[in-house]
Amino acid sequence: MKIEVLKPGAQTQAQDLGRYGYQGLGVPVSGVMDEWSHRLANLLAGNSGDEATLEIVLTGPTLRFEAATRIAICGADLSARLDGRRLRPDRAVDVPAGGVLEFGACEAGLRAYLAVRGGLAITPLMGSRSSYVRGGFGGFAGRALRKGDVLLAPDASGRPTPRGPGVRPILPSSVPREPRGQAVPLRVMPGEHWALFTPAAREALLQAEFRITAQSDRMGYRLEGPPLARSTPGELVSEAMSFGTIQVPNDGQPIVLMAERHGTGGYPKIAHVISVDLPRLAQLGPQQTLRFQAVTLETAQALYLQREQLLATLRDALL
Repeated sequence: MKIEVLKPGAQTQAQDLGRYGYQGLGVPVSGVMDEWSHRLANLLAGNSGDEATLEIVLTGPTLRFEAATRIAICGADLSARLDGRRLRPDRAVDVPAGGVLEFGACEAGLRAYLAVRGGLAITPLMGSRSSYVRGGFGGFAGRALRKGDVLLAPDASGRPTPRGPGVRPILPSSVPREPRGQAVPLRVMPGEHWALFTPAAREALLQAEFRITAQSDRMGYRLEGPPLARSTPGELVSEAMSFGTIQVPNDGQPIVLMAERHGTGGYPKIAHVISVDLPRLAQLGPQQTLRFQAVTLETAQALYLQREQLLATLRDALL
């Protein structure tokens, strides 16, 4: 099946859960910024595995589907319409042959994920279908979509039909629902270098509000707030970095590392955003504010297991 790109949108890329095992060679993991919405969209579309989805940022594409299929759009509400009919996020939708999907104004969130039944026919590179646009490889020709591109999807006509078109699972959305102008809370655990910071800096991290700056992207979110000072200056040996690590450069303004982070870094790590809150962070954009709340490792692990159980329940209900 062909999916024709009539309009590309601002930044529409093919992504999956990432490219692991190559950070030692300088290759970022990449992958989706909002893992929850990506996995939920795949399940609603009838995909049991980690199929590539289209990560759509702020302004969505216009796509024409050659054949009938099932899709799901999760994450941000970008005013999606199928043949003029308004679609809401987090639902499975049957698309007729020749159907045109388009997006309009951003109503909530920043990133939406479009899954197609059977997945997108993209050849894996180093074990992943994820795009790394900065490096020019992976995904669809190593770049964001352009007008006139044609995506291919496997013929899903012989697959068992997943249950429940129009199903809206009772599952949490990654899109923050805080009132406009209110700081979005994100839970963190103390980092390896927590003790290297002054008591005032540690208190500020957990009490102050931080604004996401315009110098933020898939590599990292730069934050602006009270400077976080170290007790004593000094150099650190470079260490491995993970999605959600909060580094503090010499200017004291924290950076939260995201999907396309480098494999190692030498700035001190004051804290880590817990994995279940990373999708909420990915749905925030420049000029929005956030605040951090401390939790224990045991709490972070319990929240992760709870999320996985929710997805397992949905998988049993739909596939």
